[in-house]
Amino acid sequence: QVQLVESGGGWVQPGGSLRLSCAASGKLFSANTMAWWRQAPGKNRELVVIRSSFGTTDYADSVKGRFTISTENAGNTLNLQMDSLKPEDTAVYYCQRVQGAIRYWGQGTQVTVSS
Repeated sequence: QVQLVESGGGWVQPGGSLRLSCAASGKLFSANTMAWWRQAPGKNRELVVIRSSFGTTDYADSVKGRFTISTENAGNTLNLQMDSLKPEDTAVYYCQRVQGAIRYWGQGTQVTVSS
């Protein structure tokens, strides 16, 4: 079993920054992918950024140039630095880890961007 604990999030004005972190623990495999997803009210969950344990990273077009991920703890902590935030970035952000055929999710953290 894998546990994902998210931290960060909150409220920020447009143009501001926030940092999210996701720490994985439990039975961790070296081969994995970790990702951040988000879900705005009334919308489907969408992928924000995904990183494989091989080091490849893909960002959604809507966040390229504004969001940056980094890792700690041998890649088992995934941080998401969010800059130049826009109101449309408002959503619940979820951390995901995939190992083999199993997808694990964090509990979600709210990010609100408004003036």
